[in-house]
Amino acid sequence: MAQPRPSSFDDLVAEGDSVPTEGWDFSWFEGRATEARPSWGYARSLADRLAGATAALDVQTGGGEVLDFALGTAAPHRPPLVVATEGWAPNVAEATRRLRPRGVPVVDSADDAPLPFADGAFDLVVSRHPVEPHWDDIARVLAPGGTYFAQHVGPASVFELIEYFLGPLPEASHRHRRPEDERAAAEAAGLEVVDLRAERLRMEFHDVGAVVHFLRKVVWMVPGFTVEAYRDRLRELHERIGAGGPFVAHSARHLFDVRKPEPGRGRAS
Repeated sequence: MAQPRPSSFDDLVAEGDSVPTEGWDFSWFEGRATEARPSWGYARSLADRLAGATAALDVQTGGGEVLDFALGTAAPHRPPLVVATEGWAPNVAEATRRLRPRGVPVVDSADDAPLPFADGAFDLVVSRHPVEPHWDDIARVLAPGGTYFAQHVGPASVFELIEYFLGPLPEASHRHRRPEDERAAAEAAGLEVVDLRAERLRMEFHDVGAVVHFLRKVVWMVPGFTVEAYRDRLRELHERIGAGGPFVAHSARHLFDVRKPEPGRGRAS
């Protein structure tokens, strides 16, 4: 029999503060928080791309959950060579455990470090929610005619929640990660943007425990977040949810389909 879910402020906060945060499995949020998914279905689209590749690199794989799903869906048409990178130690261990049975090595590489691979090593480079896309390095490791296929976090993503705790952020923060700016950076690196789509998606947090777990898991949202530091704001949020229903925020996502032109062909007009 399922245990009843805690409802008091102290119990909800304690639960959200104790759940392990390794990897990018968000199943714990079932019934407690929701986020609409982009219409393009990144994981399934990724499986289609993998089925047509020969050598693939997943940059900043997290716990390897998305790549694992996509490889399972693409099998037996997966690429002969698949490699992943990750820079956060707990996720390196989690991704290694998950991806080793699929024959995928996970390379411990800092998010801001150059990719530790030879020029033109991959015909497909993918990433889901990279911290920052390093376009020159992506272009370097892509083979001519190769593709970068990725889902990025867009501008002002979940800012309703972030600003609830931190207060209003500078206007420059709201403009960071704009798709049009990333398009310009990709093109400056010599890449051709074949397709670029963007969506804003509704999120709902149904209890304060879900907020605590989310901010512990996605650590860059409210840097240095702890229950102790934000207990008063958390209590106010608990009361607000109790009186008015779920806390609503919006995530921003955009999908990049980018190609490295072959020599002598240049960009498509």
